[in-house]
Amino acid sequence: MHLIVGKTTLLKELNVLQGVVEKKSTIPILSNLLMEAINGELLIKGTDLDVSISTRCDAEIKQEGSICVQAKKLFEIVRSLPDAEIEIKRGENDQVNLVCERARFKLLGLSKDNFPEIKEFDGPFAPIPSDLVRTFIARTIFAITNEESRYALNGAKMEFSAKGIRMVATDGHRLSFIEKQSDMGDLSLDVLVPKKTLTELSRLCVESGGPVEVGPGDNHLYFRVEKRLLTSRTLSGQFPNYELVLPKENNNKVVVESLRVASAVRRVALMADERSHAIRFDINDGQINITSQSSEIGEAGETLPIEYSGPAITAGFNAQYLLDFFSVIQEGEVALEFKDGNSQAQLRSKGDEEYDFRYVIMPMRL
Repeated sequence: MHLIVGKTTLLKELNVLQGVVEKKSTIPILSNLLMEAINGELLIKGTDLDVSISTRCDAEIKQEGSICVQAKKLFEIVRSLPDAEIEIKRGENDQVNLVCERARFKLLGLSKDNFPEIKEFDGPFAPIPSDLVRTFIARTIFAITNEESRYALNGAKMEFSAKGIRMVATDGHRLSFIEKQSDMGDLSLDVLVPKKTLTELSRLCVESGGPVEVGPGDNHLYFRVEKRLLTSRTLSGQFPNYELVLPKENNNKVVVESLRVASAVRRVALMADERSHAIRFDINDGQINITSQSSEIGEAGETLPIEYSGPAITAGFNAQYLLDFFSVIQEGEVALEFKDGNSQAQLRSKGDEEYDFRYVIMPMRL
């Protein structure tokens, strides 16, 4: 293998691949990238066995071939080089030589035979706007559980049908639901997508800005974003029946300005118990009183004026769960919908006419 490639071109693709490569793995090859010089371009692949990214960049190929190179070290080297062309050549004993102007590096490589095979997809892809994908991921990914033992909740449920697209995520304490009515043609899909896949897909959308194409496979899902292909295993297991969780009788509604209530929650949460993050909402005629207290620190409170004439409601919530919701809404009016203080509350963004976005949060015992 012998090629010449521009520093900027190569660095951009290496940066895309860093998130998917295992930093500390019991399988050494998974911390490597597979580089293949073929058909007038450089193909680069990285995988952790569950999630893979394949990409390519223009290069002057002097001799076709392949080699596996330590991903993090290669990225650090290329990033440090001057903005000039890099000559990459495979030497004896799988050694990789890099030359850029006066800089020279020798890296120990591995044969392509050691690298895991990445599944290919030869079926048709269906296009989805990248801004829709980014919005859906941003409004669900924070609700995915961090408990690895709850395998079916380690990702988001993604549904495509003739009516539109829907994504749902939950950790058992809160649930985030988003839907958009859209003609998806013949695409029909109901899968559980791992959190890492969603993180990398969002990064690819931000990097390119181009359309996303999705292709369903056998226990795999394929996302093509311009010249990059993200391949992911889908999660198995039974996702909860989320439609039973979505409230049907939350008729007591409070409409508040998002930034005002988020700022109040953030301030009051400073005095909340560090383990539970519990804050209290007291909703009465014309006001919400938000309070917190800790036996070890002290207490805090803030009152917001509102238009409300329903029954008095007292409910406790995890402040961080509320702030996660407000961080993706950021501005505009938000509707807080209650049945009573002991049932799940539902939060909606009033400005979201394009999407049906709902956030359901379970109350805490005070």
